[in-house]
Amino acid sequence: MSENAANAAAASVDVSELSYEDAREQLVKVVSQLEAGGVSLEQSLALWERGEALADHCEQWLEGARKRLAASRDQADSPAAPQS
Repeated sequence: MSENAANAAAASVDVSELSYEDAREQLVKVVSQLEAGGVSLEQSLALWERGEALADHCEQWLEGARKRLAASRDQADSPAAPQS
């Protein structure tokens, strides 16, 4: 599969179905494509929109991880409930 075909296949996947690692990897590729230039304005806009969606998805994953860590810390820090 060519790189363009692989990129097109990756872009067709719904962002909400991606793991954090997959979304981050795709975001890096989008940024690289935008920085390299050589694509039409329409393609640049599509890449930008995809990048924004990927960045938002990554942020949601990270926020969820922060909340889980905070909850775990809170649970570890709270005194044990008295035994009856």
